[in-house]
Amino acid sequence: MRLHYEVLGAASPSAPVLVLANGLGGRLYAWEPLVERFSRTHRIITWDYRGLFRSGTPPRTKQLAVVHHAQDALRVLDQEGVARATFVGWSMGVQVSLEAALEHPDRVQRLVLLNGSYGHIFQTGLQPLVRLPFFHRLLHATVEQLVASPGAADLIGRLLRNELHVRGTGLVLAALWGNPKLVDMYRQYLEDVFGASFENYLRLFQALDAHSVYHLLPEVRQPTLVISGLLDWLTPARMSFEIARRIPGAQHLHLPLGSHFAVLEKSPQVMNRIAGFLETTG
Repeated sequence: MRLHYEVLGAASPSAPVLVLANGLGGRLYAWEPLVERFSRTHRIITWDYRGLFRSGTPPRTKQLAVVHHAQDALRVLDQEGVARATFVGWSMGVQVSLEAALEHPDRVQRLVLLNGSYGHIFQTGLQPLVRLPFFHRLLHATVEQLVASPGAADLIGRLLRNELHVRGTGLVLAALWGNPKLVDMYRQYLEDVFGASFENYLRLFQALDAHSVYHLLPEVRQPTLVISGLLDWLTPARMSFEIARRIPGAQHLHLPLGSHFAVLEKSPQVMNRIAGFLETTG
């Protein structure tokens, strides 16, 4: 199985390395503020998760598990001759980064964990205030129905990729976050998600729900910065609070007006905090 990855930023082989573990469906463009801030001083590596976009698909659904994505990240580092790196994970990338740090602690220098969870996302996602006991079963059933009904999934994709919806939603986001590029980012995101990888995209949600490292968080020894948003309803902030509480010495930046997309909507504040964290943790 082939993996697609990208390397950019500082050309020096001695430059510190940042590994960007994407959110589910996100790609390099979702990291634009971070790339602009750190590409002159750091080597930046990111990859398409197995099953998505330009990476290959494994022969069995079980091989889409979080542990396999963490192993893939180490394969990319091996290919680039990188011994240790700072993992910056957003959303799904938080679980992948935590798995890598616990499985290969000698390869992960630091952790920056943005808007994510330690696992079991169907039991907490889309439930910012109250956990609904039946909701995870409903989400699994929805995923399985969409996988079994490609026509329905295609219809949803065509509706969401309609130019009126794309431009309207993109302009609202651009106005709220002060970034006109968000129109094109939103268009590209929908093209990526509802493209040829859509079935794997859905299955990855189930893999994220099957995964949890809650019981292992006290064993994380890397310096860790956790970033959360009070208005994040996809991965509620209480998950980040638990991660920060259970990882020894973890720092936590909580954004009262932040949503799931803190990198894009609170860029200066988030980038300044990450820069300070990288400097003070050597």
